[in-house]
Amino acid sequence: MKYLLIFIGFLFIGCDSKIKNWEVFNEKNVIELNNSSENKKLRYKHIQSVFSDKNELIKGYEKEINLFLKYKYDKLKPLIIERSIPEIQKFIIDDKLNYYDLSLFYLTRIYLIEFDRNTFLNSIISINKDVLKEAKIKDSKGNTDIYSIFGIPIVLKDNIGFESLPTTAGAYSLRDNYTDDAFITKKLKENGAIILGKTNLSEWANYFCSGCPNGYTALGGQTLNPYGRKTIDTGGSSSGSGVAVASNLSSVSLGSETSGSILSPSSANSLVGMKPTIGNVSRYGIIPISSSLDTAGPMTKNVIDNIIVYNAINGYDINDDYSTESIDININNVKNFNPSNIKLGYYKGFYKNDALYMREVDRFKESGINMIEIEAPKVNLSSFAKLLDEDMRIDLKNYLKNFGNESLKVSDLSSIIKFNSKDSILRAPYGQSIFKNIVRDTMKKNDFESLKSRLMNEGNKFFDIPMKKHKLDAVLSINNYYAGYAAAAHNPCLTIPMGLRQNNEPAGITIIGESFSEQFLYEMGYFLEQKFLGRIPPKNSK
Repeated sequence: MKYLLIFIGFLFIGCDSKIKNWEVFNEKNVIELNNSSENKKLRYKHIQSVFSDKNELIKGYEKEINLFLKYKYDKLKPLIIERSIPEIQKFIIDDKLNYYDLSLFYLTRIYLIEFDRNTFLNSIISINKDVLKEAKIKDSKGNTDIYSIFGIPIVLKDNIGFESLPTTAGAYSLRDNYTDDAFITKKLKENGAIILGKTNLSEWANYFCSGCPNGYTALGGQTLNPYGRKTIDTGGSSSGSGVAVASNLSSVSLGSETSGSILSPSSANSLVGMKPTIGNVSRYGIIPISSSLDTAGPMTKNVIDNIIVYNAINGYDINDDYSTESIDININNVKNFNPSNIKLGYYKGFYKNDALYMREVDRFKESGINMIEIEAPKVNLSSFAKLLDEDMRIDLKNYLKNFGNESLKVSDLSSIIKFNSKDSILRAPYGQSIFKNIVRDTMKKNDFESLKSRLMNEGNKFFDIPMKKHKLDAVLSINNYYAGYAAAAHNPCLTIPMGLRQNNEPAGITIIGESFSEQFLYEMGYFLEQKFLGRIPPKNSK
């Protein structure tokens, strides 16, 4: 009986779908307008993908989408748009919603936003063709836990392995890279999540070309920010993961970070983003930059949703050398957190120069939170990029050998450079200078190990000096500022929305704690979110 309405609808509609196909348009004028932008990262060379057919996203779902638009989409909006996972799960438990309609809602919304020339965002790069079938199975099994990822659609950054879709990093050379599931994908499936699809990103996780725009890939085109299409940066490299959740094209998403790639797009899209301690979340099956610094993490509209996703993906993995026996976040402790004895450090320079940051710090002070002014220590993080270079040179080759699809025509950085050079205008329009530098400059193993050790020590000093001096529990930064120091130190970071700037650009306040302090960060983040902060949705979210 549950799907009878759908069947009846097909009888009336027949095979005549009213879904409009995406048609490639001449973007010359738009590109010319953006070439005068003060922000060089907004000076685009391409907006639409030069290789992918957007119509493939919804192929096979046209009839279901058409019917859903006619009968259910508007009715279900209040139950889904900007709703948390616990709210959605409660609606499902109360028979006001089901997992099939939830997944179909997002497919429909992807069509409405991504197939409209005035609203498209290029946030989704591919769609799971079994998503509705999987949703039906979830409905048949049922769920009673409102804090569960069970039946919840999630999108993955397209450097995270998922066996049903290619894992491409947005690169044309990896367009056919069908692989096994990444460890965290397996964890999501085990916990009942529905993989809705893959998200666009900054090609090769923003470690490919110097000065290239955040959110551009050859396969996905240019990701645009819903708070200001073509006028506000998406952040990167998990650009599509941020934009998709911000625009309510998915409940939640996964991103990855080496240095700022979760924090940046989360902040730029008024989201909560967690960059975990290195080792708490497995990197196995994720296209790498740096085995020393890479991690994956959730990007969500609120702190509780973030915890739910984090609890679903963390855990020990024998295939990851950094992996640890991490502990799930206790949501009850998060909700009952008392900050009375907590001391937070805030940076003098940020407080002086950033009005939003100043406003929030002052509000925290007025509420009785113990706020301590600190200055950023001078430490030596020089040659940070060299660490990434050397890691990527080795790690990417190993990934392609051990995890990549056997049919791939590339095997290392040199072969990727050569492949792109055959048609660089389309395959690498912003160049591939970082890849070329990596191939050109190599390090001896002893020098590399020394560099890695020094950077970790310097990163630790950056936070340890003020935290030990003032006995701080954490420090407050902005967006992805100081992400490099946190990466080097392996420290976790949680960013939460702190409002919009005068140009409508979102910003986040970022809590940085000691390694393995995720429980505290979530407790502090939830308290701040509930009392002071909170997400402001983009205008098109409704």
